[in-house]
Amino acid sequence: MSAPGEAAERVAELALRVQLASFAGTSLPGDWAALLAEGLGGICLFGSNLTGATADAAALVRAIREVRADVLVATDEEGGDVTRLHTRSASPVPGAAVLGAVDAVALTRRVGAAVGAELAAVGIDLDLGPVADVNSNPDNPVIGTRSFGADPRLVARHVAAWVAGLQSAGVAACVKHFPGHGDTAQDSHLTLPTLPVALEVARSRELVPFAAAVEAGAASVMTSHIVVPELDPSAPATLSAPVLGLLRTELGHDGVIVSDALDMAGASASRGIPAAAVRALAAGCDLLCLGPDKPAALVRDVQAAIVAAVASDRLPVGRLADAAERVAGLSRRARARAAGVRETTLDADVLADAARRACRVEGPLPDLTGAAVVSIETEANIAVGAGRWGLDPDLVVMGGDPLPAGPVVVQVRDAHRRPEVAAALAAHPGPMVVVEWGWPGPRTGWEDAPHARICTRGNGQPSIAAVTRIVGEAGLHR
Repeated sequence: MSAPGEAAERVAELALRVQLASFAGTSLPGDWAALLAEGLGGICLFGSNLTGATADAAALVRAIREVRADVLVATDEEGGDVTRLHTRSASPVPGAAVLGAVDAVALTRRVGAAVGAELAAVGIDLDLGPVADVNSNPDNPVIGTRSFGADPRLVARHVAAWVAGLQSAGVAACVKHFPGHGDTAQDSHLTLPTLPVALEVARSRELVPFAAAVEAGAASVMTSHIVVPELDPSAPATLSAPVLGLLRTELGHDGVIVSDALDMAGASASRGIPAAAVRALAAGCDLLCLGPDKPAALVRDVQAAIVAAVASDRLPVGRLADAAERVAGLSRRARARAAGVRETTLDADVLADAARRACRVEGPLPDLTGAAVVSIETEANIAVGAGRWGLDPDLVVMGGDPLPAGPVVVQVRDAHRRPEVAAALAAHPGPMVVVEWGWPGPRTGWEDAPHARICTRGNGQPSIAAVTRIVGEAGLHR
């Protein structure tokens, strides 16, 4: 039997091993190196940690692994709108909504493999993707084009293909956001959304892609900070044993359960991050994502909260040990699969052709010879963050500002959710082509305007190339 002091030290170490944390800046701080040496389970690299140069990303990962080789290193690299490695230039591969519109499962698998190969090449072994949410609500402010579509069976087959491709490259997938964030009209970064559907509806819609991901062997699943009243009206999914029990028992997921970032309002606004971390572990989460740009002191606070919860019997030590062992198993699996993986690349023209097939062109395009390209700048989806989007503009205006006289190509994101953007489009006499880079929603607020519209279903270099081709055929050469 371990001495009390040894047991306490073991609990403190386990409380580090279940954390997936992120520091501020593009180099590893000394106090974070100390956390790694003591057993911190993982580092998640966000956009603020990366410069847009893959060589810099590889150097940062090497610095992390020089402290401890078996640490998990994760990032969000979904393709399309969400990229951490290519914020300066846009993702080189199409995102989920483009792939879903094309509906070529083999292409989706190849895209997943290409993303995995690039991540593996810089030393990242856990990708927080793909998105398995069914975007059944077009007003969803946080999922949108990150989803493969609004049909659960289509989403399921592409999630399974993307997972298979990614993991064939030696990178573990983390399918998100269980049990499904698609039918919500609020952003869980900012508040606590509710999924107000009967369990039978959720089983036939929200859960279908997650079941396919589990069947495909997804290494991990990420929770969402949404309330599902049919299962647990008192807590968001991340903190709910009934919701996470559904993932374990009904869907049969035996891999790691990763929390969405605990700094999000949906998880911690009313309780704080350390308390949310304890509740997430108790509910069944194994790896606790804390969110970007955090001080080392927060990791220590979470560690202390977990240790105190074990000491007071609010968190069984067996649950903590099981979570830590699952995280360690994920790390071992990732390192084993990475051996012998070959680089996977895709031809840019092939991807541009696919993106062109996904584009929906509404109405005849006017003569665009000499047209100006105008971007209407609106607040970015928090999950997407800042980065290159669309064609390089001649002019950037804010939502609600008047647009210059035509001919113009006006670039927007989710115009159907933004009345001030719709008003500007409705007021312009034309000629105008509206390029919708967000979810292809209705022409709310400018239904009667005669403008042609190009719906791209998301950003990314292939879609930028496709739109360049379309407007070029109408006389605008970039």
